This record gives sequence, C-alpha cells and structure tokens, in this order.
Amino acid sequence: MTANIRYKSRIPVKTEDSTEEKQYVGFATLPNQVHRKSVKKGFDFTLMVAGESGMGKSTLVNSLFLTDLYKDRKLLNAEERINQTVEIIKHTVDIEEKGVKLKLTIVDTPGFGDAVNNNECWKPITDYIDQQFEQYFRDESGLNRKNIQDNRVHCCLYFIPPFGHGLRPVDVEFMKALHEKVNIIPLIAKADCLTPNEIKKLKDRIREEIDKFGIKVYQFPECDSDEDEEFKQLDKELKECTPFAVIGSNTVVEARGQRVRGRLYPWGIVEVENQSHCDFVKLRNMLIRSHMHDLKDVTCDVHYENYRAQCIQEMTSKLAQDNRMESPIPILPLSTPDVETEKLIKMKDEELKRMQEMLNKMQQQMHEKDQ
Repeated sequence: MTANIRYKSRIPVKTEDSTEEKQYVGFATLPNQVHRKSVKKGFDFTLMVAGESGMGKSTLVNSLFLTDLYKDRKLLNAEERINQTVEIIKHTVDIEEKGVKLKLTIVDTPGFGDAVNNNECWKPITDYIDQQFEQYFRDESGLNRKNIQDNRVHCCLYFIPPFGHGLRPVDVEFMKALHEKVNIIPLIAKADCLTPNEIKKLKDRIREEIDKFGIKVYQFPECDSDEDEEFKQLDKELKECTPFAVIGSNTVVEARGQRVRGRLYPWGIVEVENQSHCDFVKLRNMLIRSHMHDLKDVTCDVHYENYRAQCIQEMTSKLAQDNRMESPIPILPLSTPDVETEKLIKMKDEELKRMQEMLNKMQQQMHEKDQ
C-alpha cells in the first residue's frame, strides 16, 4: 500500500529567506521510519496446511513460495499408513525478496483424515494451536517482552477433495473445531480433475453448506472508501472466488512457445498461473500480496484475544474459588472480527477494574483475619 506523502529527505536548515522550511516539523517522515524499522526487523508468518494425503498440499506450498520445503520428506507406503496417527511437523525457511526478509513456517499435518475411523482426528491440531497461544501468553506475561517469538498459526489452508458433492462430515467437524482459533481458508484440491461447470457447482454447494453449518471461515475486510479502484476490483474477485479451486506443480512445461509451470496431459496442458484454468494466482495474491497482514491482525486481535480473555477468566475464577468468594467475575464475551477497537479497549478496562476490586477485597479479608 503506497501513501501519497511528500517529505524532505533531510532536516531543513533555518534561514531567514525560507518560510516553508521554518514551518517544517518533520513528522511527515514517520512512514519511512516505520518502513525502515519493519524491513530491518523482518516479518514472520505461520501457515498451516491440513487435508487428506494425496491432495497436493506440499506441491501447492512449494508453488506459492517458489521454494522446496519438503526435499527431505520420506513418503510412507500403504502398510505404514495403516497405523499412522496425526502428526504435527514444522518446516521453517527464511525467504528474501527485494531486501524484505520473511521467516515462513509451514505447519504440516500428515495423517489427518487417512484412517478408517477419523473420530476427533483434529484434536492434535487444535491442541497445537492452543499450545502456541499458551506459549505466547506466557512470554507476553513475562519480564522480557522485547524478543517475543510469534509462533501463533496465522492461517490454515484446508484442502477439500474434488470428489463428491460438497463437504464431508469430517470436513464440517474439522472446520467447526478450528474456526474460533484460526483463520480458515477452504480450498478445492486438484481442480484439474473437474470441468469449469463442475467447479462452479461444487463452489456453490460448499458455500451453501458453510452457511448451513455455521462455519466461520476467514472473512475479507471491507474496502475503505479511499482505496484505489484496482484494489476494490481485486477484493471483489477474491470474495466471489472462495473456496479457491487450486492446482500445484513444480515442473515446467512448454505451452504456446513459452515455458510455464503446469501439468502435461494427453488432452493438453494445465497452467498453474493461468487464471482461466484455476484460482492459484488469486490465492497467492490474497495470501501474500494483499491480505497477509490482515490475517496476522485477525489472529492477534480476535483469536488470541479470545484465548487470553478465557485464560484470565479461568485464573480469576480459580482465585475467587480458592478464597471462597461469592461474586465470580462474569464471563467476557468473545470477540468477533467486526468489533470496534474502542469497544475492545473499554471491555479490557472493565476487566482490570473488576480484578482490582477483587484484590482489594482479598487484602481486606486477609487484614481482618490477622486482627
């Protein structure tokens, strides 16, 4: 996002002949200061991928970030998959592009949905997300808050099989188990298995079932009135495109005299970056170029705040129970992406006041016992 701000690159020298320079303060350079500090520090992003084996998760991630995160991976045979349980595997890579550094962490979930009985197969995944929230809460409550490492999961790409007529029960249960903890972006995997009409019908069906079952997937923020028309058009296309029908490929083929990433079939070539073939480009633009920061903001301001409020509630309730207090603190309402910042601040202030009142009562009771 570019800002139409004009500033001088040096501190002006005061002269009698320059009225404009006398009136120059210098806060117009703040955007550049923030930019320099952010670029120097670098950025981090944690992406989780979930879905059955064979849905092209690894290939898509490599295609998105133009890197090979799975070169040391060992593929299990059919016999080894029988007793396989859901694992959590992290892959971290440092990527640099035009001087901007990104620490990318991919959280893979091999074994999910592969068993005959998939009852609560999402439990290790929800536990992992909660563990990252808990670690961040501990670090944030500690003394050294300057170098806190953010390992919270900012986004979960959930791969839906292209076979079938919509969401399966395991898809519904998985997304409902995670939708209060992480930003879920549903994807239709291996879209080259379907015709354009089949993709459209499947998308409509999935959107209907998401509404029917009350699943909260990631909601794109509304565009501000001062946004440029190009961004507004991009935002509109992204909203109409979900769930994204994607194809991944790490091989380069020749099409129309050009070398492109795609898949070669007897009937023709499927190009990964051809928007008439799949939604890969739209997904990449959304995930990396336009909404990565918003995904991090929603994680911090909504999902983590919900977890933090719940932890504080449990701690204060336990404290009240231990001291046999009869006035438990009311449960704080969960945040939603549409809650205004002022309302959130007010709610936190009220929470602190209630905690202070509890401490005062406890001190008074202890003082009376001593007497």
